[in-house]
Amino acid sequence: MNQTTDDHRALPPALAELARMEIDYADGEGIDFEPYGVFDSAEETTDWLRQWTGNPEVDGDAYRVFGQDGSGGLAALWYVRPGLPLTEQPVVFVGSEGECGVVAGNLSDFLWMLADGCGPFEAVMYGAAQSRSDAALTALAERHATTPRRPARDIVTEARAEFPAFAEDIDALCR
Repeated sequence: MNQTTDDHRALPPALAELARMEIDYADGEGIDFEPYGVFDSAEETTDWLRQWTGNPEVDGDAYRVFGQDGSGGLAALWYVRPGLPLTEQPVVFVGSEGECGVVAGNLSDFLWMLADGCGPFEAVMYGAAQSRSDAALTALAERHATTPRRPARDIVTEARAEFPAFAEDIDALCR
């Protein structure tokens, strides 16, 4: 279990701004992602993880859920790098049908991924192969990102290489 402090429940400014934006789904050709204005509570996150895994023993301490896709799959910051701020934690997606994966190595990379027209669902399902640039999300990334701009497929590939066992680790939580 990862121990975090209450300040790890505060939405970083980039996510707060993202929550105020409308993300264009473009009839299935855009990004399937709805950001939240606040993180899910610790209790909600634990309840969700227990339902998803079927394991009543797990807790959601390591996750800060900040959005969902249209089917209820969740995007979260995964608190796996102790001592580093939330903005330096990887972004993961756990889908409603069992799909899951690391989609970005940190929040900055996630912003660039969105700017390239790829959301967390698209990253897990299609590996960011179907992306199209979004001007408003590019402007958001330019204001907040601390990493260089790269194509979404490169961001996803780098994140998966850094955390190759995420899907296996999540599966191991299932009883």
